[in-house]
Amino acid sequence: MEALVELEKVQTRILQRISDLELSNLPQTFSSSLSLASADDQPDSSATATATAPSATVERLSAILCVNGISDFTFKKVASDYYDLPLEVRRDLLGAASIHHLCKSIVLVNTQAQSHITDCSDRNNSKYYVVVIQYTARFSAEMVKNFLYALNDGKVPKKRFNLRLVTEETSAALTGYMHNAVTCIGMKTDIPVILDEAIAKLSPDFFWMGGGEVDLKLGIRTPEFINCWSDLLSTISTGFVETAYTTEYLEEKYCRQIAFCQGQ
Repeated sequence: MEALVELEKVQTRILQRISDLELSNLPQTFSSSLSLASADDQPDSSATATATAPSATVERLSAILCVNGISDFTFKKVASDYYDLPLEVRRDLLGAASIHHLCKSIVLVNTQAQSHITDCSDRNNSKYYVVVIQYTARFSAEMVKNFLYALNDGKVPKKRFNLRLVTEETSAALTGYMHNAVTCIGMKTDIPVILDEAIAKLSPDFFWMGGGEVDLKLGIRTPEFINCWSDLLSTISTGFVETAYTTEYLEEKYCRQIAFCQGQ
């Protein structure tokens, strides 16, 4: 029992250290309600400002968000082994409300689209779609198929909808983002976005997704995201995937985070 208590203390200290590192790596966000630090708190040093300036990706995506009237969003840097960590740890690193608030964007291709459907000009009957779904959800391609069939009022035969994941190469070519960095914001191609309705029902209404770089995550207010990027809203998942991690597994992953911290 004492060992578990001590482990919990160690984990808490590690998370605090990781949080401090993230804040030092990215001291500025673009949301008045979620800013990491005020202007008065920033060191008055040109060297520090240069070292911690937002990346080109942050600046580009932030500009796009602001132009579209999005006011409540934030970017956060994560460690290189972020995707090796359990969802519970990712939640804590980002400060997300729950593991269900962690989402991903995936690109699908309609392999059975009619021959004249080759691009994304028809949002109701597109060759490609981006779906935003929770990491904890069980994605259902069949539900997407039924949704698109209904969206076209049954005028397109259901057999003409067969959604499959694209290759990483195709995803990168269409979106401009590599694997684990895909976001709906600022894609190279204007691909229709389908948001799983389960995300719209989350409370609080603020979720996390890819931020354009593998080690960059974007948190955004759900209603604002829907208004600008997801005019297609539907139930495309069936329940949640069970997650269970042993104490030994968590301890091993926290040790990897210690190594990351010590390397900074």
